[in-house]
Amino acid sequence: MKKSKSFLIILLVFVLLLCCAAGGAYLYLKSCLEPFDTSGTEYQLDIPSGTGTRTVAGKLEENGMIKSADVFYYYVRFKKCTIKAGKYRVNSAMSTDEILSLLESGVQEHTSVSIPEGYTLKQIGTLMEEAGVTSRDAFIKACSDQTLLDEYAIPASSFEGYLFPDTYFLDYGMTAERVVRILADTFYEKITTIPDMSDLTPDELFYAVRLASIVEKEYRVAEEAPLIASVFTNRLNTIERGHSWGLYSCATVVYIITDIMDLPHPAKVTRADTQIDNPYNTYKYEGLPPGAISNPGLTALDAAVHPAKTKYTYFTLVDAEKGSHAFTSSNEAHIELKYEYTVKN
Repeated sequence: MKKSKSFLIILLVFVLLLCCAAGGAYLYLKSCLEPFDTSGTEYQLDIPSGTGTRTVAGKLEENGMIKSADVFYYYVRFKKCTIKAGKYRVNSAMSTDEILSLLESGVQEHTSVSIPEGYTLKQIGTLMEEAGVTSRDAFIKACSDQTLLDEYAIPASSFEGYLFPDTYFLDYGMTAERVVRILADTFYEKITTIPDMSDLTPDELFYAVRLASIVEKEYRVAEEAPLIASVFTNRLNTIERGHSWGLYSCATVVYIITDIMDLPHPAKVTRADTQIDNPYNTYKYEGLPPGAISNPGLTALDAAVHPAKTKYTYFTLVDAEKGSHAFTSSNEAHIELKYEYTVKN
């Protein structure tokens, strides 16, 4: 009787211990499946094609997204989940089920890249690299790909001027060619909103893009863009009639310094700078430069196609804070305005 009673006690203790162990295991597993850290720390998880579940689990644990790689691995096998290759934005406030739902969906993380009006292709390349979309060097190289340029019927040495400034939602790790196509396709889509622009031949469009790229860098007040375009157009028309006249745009000199010579942006364009011997220097060479000097927005593009009808051949900055200009038709009036502005300031 005593032996039977002792056996029952031992059995009861064993069952209690077993229950405690099972309960502890359950609580541990439950904690492993819950959000690891409510702070919401983010991590970009890169899963190349062919990556195993153990590798994915290891990355998640190593970067503080889950508590246990082993539990994650066996949980994936238990649920028979299929993890898809891609780039995902995971955060530590997500439960294991939420992470798995994301990785099974194949919906990859996108990044937002905002390109300001007037940025050059090299500046855009830097933005793309900083955002993790593609490398700067690869982007610059793709912009000069002759096969791609021929496909878009662009009679230039690069896509400079045809990369529309806008906000884009792009995938991480895209090919540079794909990025160039997206920006160029957007350019051709956007110019359909400008009357007559879609009807231009490739050469006519190239002329407008080069003019717009200079206008973009010269105007700050939108209403003045057509007036600035008229100044350059009037000078270009004078050149066509056989008169020697440069566009004298400081913006073209800055482009030479920063994007051709890869030097820092000058605080001020000096007289020596205007003597740099380069086809893009509109102080030394007549007409438009051989390529665009920036990627213009709709305001500058519209102004280039529809310049104001004026006789202006000069414009002078008269309000540095607002960026507004005064426009004149003679060198004498231009000099007088410059002198007046210099004395006042």
